Amino acid sequence: MDLAGSRALITGATGGIGIAIARRLHGGGATVLISGRKAEVLERLAADLADREQVAALPARAGKVDVLVANAALPASGEIAAFEVGEIDRALDVNLRAPIMLARDLAPAMAERGHGHLVFVSSMSGKAASPGGSLYSATKFGLRGFAQGLSEDLHSAGVGVSTVFPGFISDAGMFHDSGVKLPRYIATRTPDQVAEGVVKAIEHGKLEVDVAPFGLRVGTAVAGLAPAATAAIQRRLGAHDISADIARGQADKR
Repeated sequence: MDLAGSRALITGATGGIGIAIARRLHGGGATVLISGRKAEVLERLAADLADREQVAALPARAGKVDVLVANAALPASGEIAAFEVGEIDRALDVNLRAPIMLARDLAPAMAERGHGHLVFVSSMSGKAASPGGSLYSATKFGLRGFAQGLSEDLHSAGVGVSTVFPGFISDAGMFHDSGVKLPRYIATRTPDQVAEGVVKAIEHGKLEVDVAPFGLRVGTAVAGLAPAATAAIQRRLGAHDISADIARGQADKR
């Protein structure tokens, strides 16, 4: 799909990754509509995606949308017993329910026009789970399954569906904000590289795009084939300690 002349709605656009995506889409010729929770940054499209009424109202407020980039998410890091029920509900609402509902409301008009694209920003945790990530992975695995099925539903209508899977992102985003330092053998990517992945998905009609270093992509692929063996390797490499540090750094964002 050609971005030039399109109208793109981006959720979670007040953070570093969302801003990078907005800039890249604007640079490709799209009119960019940005939505987020920070009312001091956004006026017309400020929306809390944990609020179901605001999610329902967002498509009408945005008007005609050719491209949806569902980027907003909560970290949801930590062992499940540490979450209050309301925190679980918020993670499910923001990470999974809101993208599904926005797609439900926006896709029919795209199909009627015979063009459009829906992009869901997941995570490599949506392909392979790790300690302290059960709830987060549940939302991101769910997003992948939803996108795959929706892609088939909309294929004949000329509407594209993509899922983008970032790994650890430096400079901005949930992992960066946690303040955790990774071991040297784990590389990161940047918000601009996530934005490049989103544009690649739209312009080339990619079903899935990974934004992660080679080693992480290989490890994730192996985890899909041999999850038990991969989990044992993660334990040996200290994944539990890293995950606990991330959960502590993200606890205030639940």
